[in-house]
Amino acid sequence: MLVPCFLYSLQNRKPSLYGSLTCQGIGLDGIPEVTASEGFIVNEINKKSIHISCPKESTSSKFLAPYTTFSRIHTKSFCLDMFSLRGLGVSSSTDGTMKIWQASNGELRRVLEGHVFDVNCCRFFPSGLVVLSGGMDAQLKIWSAEDASCVVTFKGHKGGILDTAIVDRGRNVVSGSRDGTARLWDCGRSACLGVLADCGASINGVAVGAADNSINLGSPEQMPSEREVGTEAKMLLLAREDKKLQCLGLQSRQPVFLFIGSDAFNCCTFLSGFLLLAGTQDGNIYQLDVRSPRAPVQIIHRSGAPVLSLLSFRDGFIASQGDGSCFIVQQDLDYVIELTGADCDPVYKVATWEKQIYACCRDSLVRRYQLSDL
Repeated sequence: MLVPCFLYSLQNRKPSLYGSLTCQGIGLDGIPEVTASEGFIVNEINKKSIHISCPKESTSSKFLAPYTTFSRIHTKSFCLDMFSLRGLGVSSSTDGTMKIWQASNGELRRVLEGHVFDVNCCRFFPSGLVVLSGGMDAQLKIWSAEDASCVVTFKGHKGGILDTAIVDRGRNVVSGSRDGTARLWDCGRSACLGVLADCGASINGVAVGAADNSINLGSPEQMPSEREVGTEAKMLLLAREDKKLQCLGLQSRQPVFLFIGSDAFNCCTFLSGFLLLAGTQDGNIYQLDVRSPRAPVQIIHRSGAPVLSLLSFRDGFIASQGDGSCFIVQQDLDYVIELTGADCDPVYKVATWEKQIYACCRDSLVRRYQLSDL
């Protein structure tokens, strides 16, 4: 079996080096006995993971197999989110449905039907009792997780909704669309509070984060509506199809920065009050500091496959790409953790619940990884 080891630091790219792993048999404890070639070393191996290093290049990776796989939730999965207090997962599909299921065993609890065509994004509100979704039908919907009813439908976008964000406890939500606009919505009155940005290009990803005190978000030109709740001191990040990453004050609507990347931006997330990540179609992950965004803190490039999702995790992040790769980078580890099993199918989204990571893939499978195996 050929195993790639990516020989670069997180800031410096180098060519890949390939070697082979050979199983010499199974030990009495049931653990395979594996040797490596081309200067690779098997540091540690158990039934769920293998840690391989290349001392010459001072690099290593730990490959983690799924603890279990849920195959009966969808025939085609696209997005997912987890809610820890109730132990539930929600996932969406290209068949226009969403499903709520038990995180522990994948048992189906609810089917949410009402969108036409693909449901691009879904997420729990902080209460865990309500779900927010956006679809290619240009509709934003709010659902009861208890009885699967659609309680609110927002209309106003002229193109498919590609991503959403929830502001604080959820009285307001943000949507990004193929029509090039990002909108702020009032959930209580089912109304649009305003167009936050009109980019002229698809908005593929949105993120809302609390701003560090050192960041100037500007002042709103008009008095904010009393229906805006929790928008002050918040930043809005927009990952755009025209290679631009845009940041603005959520309440002020004033620009904070505009960064031009190497290709279309697909996704984005905040790591802190001033650090953020954004992934592009050509495989770059940009880490930027909002206080000085002209030059990236670092650019991580593992392959030319599109970066499809980014999730802040502990003191690092989880990323997934269009070639099936899904990996964890943490500052306190001197190696990258590879979440295996997707082969070459795109991994669309990752989410966490307690000590587990869930990943949904184009092959329709939802894979669960145990963090205790790390």
